[in-house]
Amino acid sequence: MRDTRESRLLLVLLIAIAFALITVDIRGGQESPVDGARQAAAAVFGPVENGVAAAVDPIGNAIGAVRDSGERHTRIAALEKENAELKAELGSDDRNRNRLRELDSILRTAGAGQYGIKGAQVIAIGAAQGFSWTVTVDIGARDGVKRDMTVLNGSGLVGRVTTVGPSTSTVLLANDPDFTVGTRMEKSNELGFATGQGDGPLLVQLLNGKAKVKQGDRLVTFGSSGDKPFVPGVPVGEIIRVDPAGGGLTRNVYVRPYVGFTKLDIVGVVVQAPVSNPRDTVLPPKPKPAPTVTVTVTPPPPDGQQAADGQKPNENQQGQDQGDATP
Repeated sequence: MRDTRESRLLLVLLIAIAFALITVDIRGGQESPVDGARQAAAAVFGPVENGVAAAVDPIGNAIGAVRDSGERHTRIAALEKENAELKAELGSDDRNRNRLRELDSILRTAGAGQYGIKGAQVIAIGAAQGFSWTVTVDIGARDGVKRDMTVLNGSGLVGRVTTVGPSTSTVLLANDPDFTVGTRMEKSNELGFATGQGDGPLLVQLLNGKAKVKQGDRLVTFGSSGDKPFVPGVPVGEIIRVDPAGGGLTRNVYVRPYVGFTKLDIVGVVVQAPVSNPRDTVLPPKPKPAPTVTVTVTPPPPDGQQAADGQKPNENQQGQDQGDATP
């Protein structure tokens, strides 16, 4: 159709009629006069719409899938975030439980040795003052911490305070090569000096070259003059190897420390020394040895005796059989 004045008037007329029908349909509601025409049109064009819909559905489904995938991705991301938060909460609960156990163990150790302690948390590790094995704790001068105070945890000796700030302190760990502490053997009271060896066991040089020591023997701190830097009686570790006695004035033994220096969390700084030396009372009780069961095996009798013993019943049985057969 050409664009003429008549075609434009026809288009305007059709648009006006369409708006009029829409208005009448809306005002009529369920009793609309065009409802019959709508039903007739649906009956005629319905099959055509279904066919077109069947052809277009894959494309529509793909578009819907893309749209829904974004919604699902958002939902999955939200669920993953909630899951991570729940895991963090559970992990935090586990960590809090571990800390409570550590604190309880420290309190038991302090109670056994009658040490006055200030609880602290390890907040950093590293060479704060040029030392290779140090940690930083979250208490300092404001909390009564001073230089050369003993640091322990529930297992035993951790180290000593070397630097004190207003709210933090640096602790030199007992496994540092620059660390040395006087030790005393359990029961035998043999004295020595323990030196750190990093990842390895502590090297203890006993002052008595003829000291009788063995694997499993335990050591505690001997204590310092004025209880600084070390208070007495703190568990150090147990012997795992003894160098052969060479006739020298001293003897070397190697000690596995009780403390795990790579997993420190809660520690205690001893701010008040015990009134009396606790000696060996802070050491944990030794495990009871497992009961031994002795099995006695009775050797079998000699072959000749077995043959003799085996012949008698046969002879007796034979005689009995003959007696029974006699009329």
